[in-house]
Amino acid sequence: MKKYIILICLIIASYMLNAQEINKIEYDEIAEENILMAYCNKEGFTGDDFNYWFQDEYKHYTIDKETLELLNSDSFSSLHIKAVMGTWCEDSQREIPRIIKILDHLDYNFENLTIIGVDKNKEAEGTKVDQLNIELVPTIIFYIDNKEIGRIIESPTESLEKDITNIIIGN
Repeated sequence: MKKYIILICLIIASYMLNAQEINKIEYDEIAEENILMAYCNKEGFTGDDFNYWFQDEYKHYTIDKETLELLNSDSFSSLHIKAVMGTWCEDSQREIPRIIKILDHLDYNFENLTIIGVDKNKEAEGTKVDQLNIELVPTIIFYIDNKEIGRIIESPTESLEKDITNIIIGN
């Protein structure tokens, strides 16, 4: 019995050591403001430092539902998205609430969305953001079966809905 208890304790301790802190807020000296750093989720944008721009953009953005009708649920079965953004960046403040609203509309499985908050140097300790070739934020990367199929960099070419649809249907 003691062996099982010890084994369970070791498994829990291992999990806790490997668990990553989510929605970590740090003061960025270059941006001169609090920013979300490393891994975050949509709940991270509800804090006082970010809620004012996130909720405003989310609420007022009108989704192009007609374009999104071209997608079907099969399109999302193996779709993973990584969004690299800076809470200090006006483009990120515009595009991230919009894409989250689109994903909410599509009933996207948010477990397949990774959001990485970076500082003004496009760095985030404890992440692999340095391996993603990020030059501008936001950069939204789409993957199917761990293979990159497309990116939206800084702002969409046509619209978020059209760019997302073109990326997904094109692959």
